[in-house]
Amino acid sequence: MKNKKSSCFEILSPNIPNELDILSLDKTIQSEDSFTQGIISNCSIENQIADHVSFKQMTFKNVNFIDVSFRYLDLTDVRFENCDLSNMDLSESVLHKVEMVNCKMVGTNMTESALRNVLFDNCNGSYGLFRFLDCKQVNFRKSTLCNADFYKAKFLKVGFNESNLQQTGMSGAKLKGIDLSSCKIDGLGVTVEDLEGCIVSAEQVLSFSNLLGLKIKS
Repeated sequence: MKNKKSSCFEILSPNIPNELDILSLDKTIQSEDSFTQGIISNCSIENQIADHVSFKQMTFKNVNFIDVSFRYLDLTDVRFENCDLSNMDLSESVLHKVEMVNCKMVGTNMTESALRNVLFDNCNGSYGLFRFLDCKQVNFRKSTLCNADFYKAKFLKVGFNESNLQQTGMSGAKLKGIDLSSCKIDGLGVTVEDLEGCIVSAEQVLSFSNLLGLKIKS
């Protein structure tokens, strides 16, 4: 199933059955636990530390993750809606066909994770750690990423549509072919080399005048 085209490429949507079992995660999750074809909703998941946990064909609705570390997490065909994943440790995880809709991800750590066919729609990822992220066919749509860190992230077919990238760090993340023209980019942390081939609006060029050594004459 394909998502609506909101960029110059399409993203595969999660393949989730219409009927799902209602699951509860009130027990301690162990490393390498696996969960399939379920819905978890209207609850908090607290004080969980486990590696290599797997969720497949799952839906999370109105779930708050508090003091949770799921490193090396495997998410396939999963949708998060109105969830709070702030400060979660999801480093070195793999996300494939995942949707994050209206989610709070302030300070979430996704360092060195691999994302394939992932949509972030109206999410708040401010102060998120996305260092060394490996992204292919990923779209950040109408999302806030202020002060997030994308140091040396790899982007291939990645969209930032109407998103807030103010003070966002993208040093070492090559932006060739990335369209930032609809975004707020004041204070975007990049080098001249990072910007090569990046698509910006005429107004946004002013934001990079100091970086490019330009003097604007009024």
